[in-house]
Amino acid sequence: MAIESHLAELEKRHQALEQEINEALTHPSADDLQIAELKRKKLHVKDEIERLRHDTLVH
Repeated sequence: MAIESHLAELEKRHQALEQEINEALTHPSADDLQIAELKRKKLHVKDEIERLRHDTLVH
């Protein structure tokens, strides 16, 4: 059960980062470095989600 709640939190974080990236891209003064960092964080969260799902299926 703890893994499922952790996955849910990660999915919420992933969605929040997606929204933050989209908002940053709509501003003409968007900082490319900030957007790149947000994308890295989003990818890291996605990788963690996939790792947990894989580990759950294997065990």
